[in-house]
Amino acid sequence: MVHRKRGKAGMHMKRKIGLIVNPVAGMGGSVGLKGTDGDSYKRSLELGARPVTPLRTGDFLAHIRNRADIELVTAPGVMGEVHIGDFGAPATVVGAVTGDTSAQDTRRIAADMVSQGIDLLIFVGGDGTARDICDAVGLTVPVVAVPSGVKIFSAAFAFSARAAAEMVDAFIDGTSVAEQEVLDIDEDAFRDNRLASRLYGYLLVPDVKRYLQGGKECSSVTKSAVETKAEVASHILEEMEDDTLYLLGPGTTVKAIADAAGIPKTLLGVDAIAEGRLVGSDLNEESILALLQKFEKRCIIVTPIGGNGFIFGRGSKQFTPDVIRRVGRDHIIIVATPDKLVKLEALHVDTGDFQLDQVLAGYLSVTVGYKETMKMEVRG
Repeated sequence: MVHRKRGKAGMHMKRKIGLIVNPVAGMGGSVGLKGTDGDSYKRSLELGARPVTPLRTGDFLAHIRNRADIELVTAPGVMGEVHIGDFGAPATVVGAVTGDTSAQDTRRIAADMVSQGIDLLIFVGGDGTARDICDAVGLTVPVVAVPSGVKIFSAAFAFSARAAAEMVDAFIDGTSVAEQEVLDIDEDAFRDNRLASRLYGYLLVPDVKRYLQGGKECSSVTKSAVETKAEVASHILEEMEDDTLYLLGPGTTVKAIADAAGIPKTLLGVDAIAEGRLVGSDLNEESILALLQKFEKRCIIVTPIGGNGFIFGRGSKQFTPDVIRRVGRDHIIIVATPDKLVKLEALHVDTGDFQLDQVLAGYLSVTVGYKETMKMEVRG
């Protein structure tokens, strides 16, 4: 159990909290690169990608209620310092960065913060950043992981930036901590439409399960699951209209629809079909928006990620808020197998646009078989 530090006469002492931001995390999502590891960051810039972490970090910091109880320690420049102007609390800058930031900077500064006695480390990024933090601090201090990457499958992450702020407040109020998994996602395989993951390690996280996303579970390949996906596909194909553009998100259940139609589909990308043929493969935001201009009627077909239930905001960043708004909530088709849904308390969205997340929230129908549906709550 972690308790709040107290000074004389039971007065609360400030908690020393570190902040590290990965400034390039998430930039590859909207342009369809599925990550920013290695040279993908430069490629994302060439494709017109925009920074994601400034908005995520600002939203997170703005919703911490107990800021008066925080002594903030931050990484320099774009790795933290430039994002705290409106936080309203003094901060100490740790370390120095020259030139482009790197994973080595993250690991070095995190270790420096631990040596300076931080009580909690906050980081903004994706699975790659989580691995760097795991290397640097292990289980020595608790962390709060603010989701801002393309690949965010590790169980250590909060559902959203605002959920991460609630976790910080819970930590300050004395909640306990627990170990959560960090996954190693093979980004080269991910770009090649293969999800290859392994357990990388563990991080200590404030034990507030309602704010944690849960880890990625592999799709079932049992005979019954395969048959169920075929039934789902048969139903969706019967309902499809020739004058409508269908944007197909990642996942084996969605791919089963394309397979049944005899149309090639990338497993982890976004593809488009209309009039019974493929009209776009492995699309990014720009190419999706171009297709939307050609069709008056459009639909998005998605399946929740096993284990955490996300339909938007994890692994399909090509579905940006602009794209989702143009399609509209009433034209989102969700498909899943019943065995996946029974493990989920709810479905989740984390588009990076809080107002849109609230529009998407509520109950939606999920197709789970041939002419079979289930109502599931969507939480933003």
